[in-house]
Amino acid sequence: MLIRTALIIGFLGCSSVVFSSNPNVRKQGSTCTVIARGAGQDDGPSINAAFQECSKNSKVVLNDYYVVNTLLKTTGLSNVQIELSGTVQYTPNIAYWSPNSYPLIYQNATTAWLLSGTNLHLYGGGTIDGNGQIWYDALANGQGNTGTAGGSSTTFARPIPLTVFESKNVLVEDLNQISSPFWNNFVYGSSNVEYRNINIRSLSYSKSPAANSDGWDIYRSDHVTVRDSVVNNDDDCVSFKPNSTFITVQNMNCNGSHGISVGSLGQYAGETDIVANVYVQNITMSNAQNGARIKVFGGNPSASSTAGGGTGYVKSALHYITYANFRVNNVDNPITLNQCYSTPAATCAQFPSKVTISDVHFIDITGTSSGAEKSLVVSLECSEPCMDITAKGTHIEPPSKYGAPTYICQNITSTSQVRLCLVSH
Repeated sequence: MLIRTALIIGFLGCSSVVFSSNPNVRKQGSTCTVIARGAGQDDGPSINAAFQECSKNSKVVLNDYYVVNTLLKTTGLSNVQIELSGTVQYTPNIAYWSPNSYPLIYQNATTAWLLSGTNLHLYGGGTIDGNGQIWYDALANGQGNTGTAGGSSTTFARPIPLTVFESKNVLVEDLNQISSPFWNNFVYGSSNVEYRNINIRSLSYSKSPAANSDGWDIYRSDHVTVRDSVVNNDDDCVSFKPNSTFITVQNMNCNGSHGISVGSLGQYAGETDIVANVYVQNITMSNAQNGARIKVFGGNPSASSTAGGGTGYVKSALHYITYANFRVNNVDNPITLNQCYSTPAATCAQFPSKVTISDVHFIDITGTSSGAEKSLVVSLECSEPCMDITAKGTHIEPPSKYGAPTYICQNITSTSQVRLCLVSH
């Protein structure tokens, strides 16, 4: 994907330094630098003020340690560089963030930073710290709930540290992200967005898991690239939510995750979910629950269901819903497709999924399973026939004590007659 970083901005050479209406924003020419208040005081209003002052053909510099206890709503931006070489740390303040983070509707997600505009470049080697441990512990101790299918909830919102919202031409690179309360990144309603060289570490330091700590979730967006990054977490490494098209994920190292996942799809009755033209390549997936994964809700008799019954498809007119050069190490379910995700078996049998799956291709998926499913290394289970599911060069071994690898293929038909179940070792 071509991201035009050169679109950004010439600066005035010898401009005097002035302060904006906010005393903690220093403006020189077209550059706004945020001065941290220190002593644990809230820097959120100062950051918002800097983006208001330098919203077009400008640069915002975040080069200090910032405590944020205010929603960052930086919208309407055009041709803005954002140099984050310091640290943005959100407060562990559930009482504030739960009602005040920005609502994004889908799966009740909310965000602490709503970034929106055209021609944006966020970079600098700095850190976004979600301070998520308090949310992990509260959730594990029954103080909150996750909503359906690992979503958030309106009564216990877990804010996403950074959301690229209704934006075009965005490059996010060279950042560290730690301890997100929920998903680390959300791409919502955006086009031509690229992430590269991102280091994510969302892990719990107690017995409470870092629930729903996805690296990326992509929703109603197209032409999105995620590459050259490292993710250590307890949920999806990258997830393609409804209406994600023309997505590339490459050169990733994912540890402890739930896989690189299409879905979940079909959650909401009356909604049509599409994921098409996705290419995933050069992945190392280690110590994970899943590897290459597709998850789709079953049907539901209720016209207002939020737990299945939606329609749609997973396929590609260009024939590349593809996982390629994908290495698995100690992964419970190296390849998995579930068309009855989060749906009781009896319900799914009576009301099969309305989301069709076709044109999915696995190329050179190799490595080892964990043995959590004994000899089973591939599980493809469709409630309605899935078409043209193919594989080439697949070689996955369980631990030797379980013998030869086994496969489950239910309702799989392949127009090319290359069935995954028939791949030889």
